[in-house]
Amino acid sequence: MSQYVSRLGNGRVTPRLRFPGGSRKPRRIAMLSVHTSPLHQPGTGDAGGMNVYIVELAKRLAAINIEVEIFTRATTGALPPVVELAPGVLVRHVDAGPYEGLAKEELPAQLCAFTHGVMQAWAGQRPGYYDLVHSHYWLSGHVGWLAAQRWGVPLVHAMHTMAKVKNASLAEGDTPEPAARVIGETQIVRASDRLIANTAEEASELVRFYDAAPSAVAVVHPGVNLDRFRPADGRAAARLRLGLPQDALVPLFAGRIQPLKAPDILLRAVAALLNRDPSLRTRTVVPVVGGPSGSGLAKPEGLQKLAARLGIADVVRFHPPVGQDQLADWFRAASVLVMPSYSESFGLVAIEAQATGTPVVAAAVGGLPVAVRDGETGFLIPGHDPQAYAEALARFARSPELVDRMGRAAAAHAQSFGWDRAAAVTADVYTAAVQEHRRNARAHHG
Repeated sequence: MSQYVSRLGNGRVTPRLRFPGGSRKPRRIAMLSVHTSPLHQPGTGDAGGMNVYIVELAKRLAAINIEVEIFTRATTGALPPVVELAPGVLVRHVDAGPYEGLAKEELPAQLCAFTHGVMQAWAGQRPGYYDLVHSHYWLSGHVGWLAAQRWGVPLVHAMHTMAKVKNASLAEGDTPEPAARVIGETQIVRASDRLIANTAEEASELVRFYDAAPSAVAVVHPGVNLDRFRPADGRAAARLRLGLPQDALVPLFAGRIQPLKAPDILLRAVAALLNRDPSLRTRTVVPVVGGPSGSGLAKPEGLQKLAARLGIADVVRFHPPVGQDQLADWFRAASVLVMPSYSESFGLVAIEAQATGTPVVAAAVGGLPVAVRDGETGFLIPGHDPQAYAEALARFARSPELVDRMGRAAAAHAQSFGWDRAAAVTADVYTAAVQEHRRNARAHHG
């Protein structure tokens, strides 16, 4: 049975809530992911942790007999209307706007067309085909709001990121989220039967910033694919495969290249580290694995130019986004994953890296203090001072055994973040939402 406990901003702890209702799980749900397809490569365009989240959650839900149909926007005419992603998981491609060249900021204008496509798919089914709608990110939430009302089923929504939270901690020079998104998110919070938050902090932000009812918020930690992300044959073998020197200090950045993710902080930290100890230059390699995204597209070459300006272009290696199996190898090969993000609802890559046996140096923001155990599986840095990150990297450079010790603790810590558990708790949230929705409908008609 799902439970929600969250420490609110005023230091009080909300009461532990047991969701009422029996055990009737929904049989089939409509999952909405308007702006990013579960079939896209994470680390490209707008594809990131949310893609991984949707794919893994859907597969695990199907494994416990909840069929999932994922509606997403068609981004090429070559895609078939329906693709089976896994047994019990269908991806439905909806035509809404031009296939290519549409920025995320332009998508709100296509929500009407997307909603029409979702309604068309539903119209071809028997009544009661979907038991519940689960929308991801605010754009999908607007479609989910209408679909759930039209179908007479509950709406479960996951924000993933929130405009008010992002705007409260913007990177220098980054663009604030527009007022239309803030208004949209506020409406979705009000319309949802249940809200799923990645962490207790995110739950308290929903209450504090958006006036969500605490009883409607459930905390479900995202999982990690522990079959794919595991220590495997170790760091030495991974370095051999990727052409990295065995004795090098390898601080890795993996993710979308945009101000929010702050890869520039890692480069500045490396420059500070090498200024402090020039002897490290010959044994430091800094891989940056990922592509420009979002507001990072305005200056796609910005990071390369920064590396040159800082005088570290010789140690930084830029790599395009890679598939999940090769990403796991990059994590294994690294001495440490560096995540200096300004905002991170959970930070899935931090768990993925730890699952391969690699420690993490991360900003103490959002869900990262849940993902990383400070001083045990890595280091959490308050703020974004490159000198503080340089000091953390220096500790790994001085004591290579720290990489192994923290890496072992990291791999053990990650074991508690399996997707099976996340899916089971999510199914409990669905069950509670369905039960409550039925009770309310009976009361309304009674």
